[in-house]
Amino acid sequence: MNTAGTINRPLTHDPQKQAPMKPSPHENTGVEPEDRTTKGAKDSRQNRTREMQLIPEALARAHMHDRLREAERERRAVRLATARRMQRRAERASMRARRALAMAVMQ
Repeated sequence: MNTAGTINRPLTHDPQKQAPMKPSPHENTGVEPEDRTTKGAKDSRQNRTREMQLIPEALARAHMHDRLREAERERRAVRLATARRMQRRAERASMRARRALAMAVMQ
């Protein structure tokens, strides 16, 4: 897409460089007002409309991002629990081996 500005990064934050949201009162008098809008003013107005249309998509993207982070956290917690369980199992096996060795030495 080759448009000026995006939803997250608008072309400008300066109101003087954006298209007016409402028609100016000078438009009805027949006197041509000074054009304060820049070349991208029409694109800016269209970008606002596009932004409104893309709000549900942005919300869905944010929701999916949160769900993915939550799933990754859950996977890490499961891996950590598994690692601790295996560590305890290894420690018990080590203790059994020490006892067996001690019993063998004592005989």
